[in-house]
Amino acid sequence: MAALLQASGLRVSYGPVIAVDALDLEVPEGSVVGLIGPNGAGKTSAIDALSGYHPASAGSVSFDGDEITKMRPHRRARRGLGRTFQSVELFDDLTVEENLQVAANHLGIGRALRDLFWPTGESNREGVDWALRLCGLEDVAERMPTELSAGQRKLVGVARALAQRPRLVMMDEPAAGLDTEESAELGERLATLPAAGVSVFLVDHDMSLVLGVCERIYVLDFGKLIAQGTPAEIRTSDAVLAAYLGSQEVEAHAG
Repeated sequence: MAALLQASGLRVSYGPVIAVDALDLEVPEGSVVGLIGPNGAGKTSAIDALSGYHPASAGSVSFDGDEITKMRPHRRARRGLGRTFQSVELFDDLTVEENLQVAANHLGIGRALRDLFWPTGESNREGVDWALRLCGLEDVAERMPTELSAGQRKLVGVARALAQRPRLVMMDEPAAGLDTEESAELGERLATLPAAGVSVFLVDHDMSLVLGVCERIYVLDFGKLIAQGTPAEIRTSDAVLAAYLGSQEVEAHAG
């Protein structure tokens, strides 16, 4: 499969501190690829650089064959490169459906509230319905975010990114704060996305989730790539086990 997203020699720095050093990775179209590593390994810094929220200090990023290294986040999003964030900041005064509508039409909260009272007719109804269906949120579409469980709120965050109909969605810790059952449900949803035309780049601490849904996994430690391979190869990698301070921790997460 051709690489939809590719990073070559990617470096991310904050002053003298190098958070990501010479990272090479690929996300083939139609795949689910993971990025893992201990706390402070550079995972969020990597996804921020890939999505344009922090500039790369060296290296390059390409999407669908075009270099996007210096492209701003909103332009990457319009090309089909979406992302979620660790903190799910939903509009609690809007319903689930309205939250997705804001994202689908690239609206600010002021414009969204104005359109609720004075609709202009501009709408991406298809993208909203598609995202609600993919994430299994049809039954709660008219509810307010404050009425939802933590797992449902996370799914709304995912659906909001999907409402823009991206070709690839990068997810930063989507399982954070979820219990085992909620994380398993999230994994089932993520596994269906490639068949719906959405590739996935997953960054998460939940080893069971990552090992269960990803076809290929990259491992960072202190900003450097220490391993890459299939879930089976990652499970038995000495470098990965050492980075996680012993096999017991990895096994506990992997189940």
